[in-house]
Amino acid sequence: VQLQASGGGLVQAGGSLRHACAASGRTFRNGAMAWFRQAPGKEREFVAAFRRTEYYADSVKGRFTITKDNAKGTVYLQMNNLKPEDTAVYFCAAGDGLILSTITWGTQYTYWGQGTLVTVSS
Repeated sequence: VQLQASGGGLVQAGGSLRHACAASGRTFRNGAMAWFRQAPGKEREFVAAFRRTEYYADSVKGRFTITKDNAKGTVYLQMNNLKPEDTAVYFCAAGDGLILSTITWGTQYTYWGQGTLVTVSS
């Protein structure tokens, strides 16, 4: 299984960007697909996940929206009202058998896509 991510870029604060992540050979219909990010000098952190419904980190609630096309095995992350603190490399991830209490744990995801850089200027 490969996860192919696209999106990212440079945007001014208050702007929007959209990521997409397509899984080859799998739809993860019964699993979870998620986004994590890692800012310079910081640890990787959970952003959002989709497993039958959406889950968000508090820092992005109300600004980011995760959606999934089950038929295509593709997950999207719409990022609105971006802030400079959203600057990071964003990674998509996918896994099976996750329980809800661990859906924010990066260690629970088996498959990872390449990172895409998002830079938000003030």
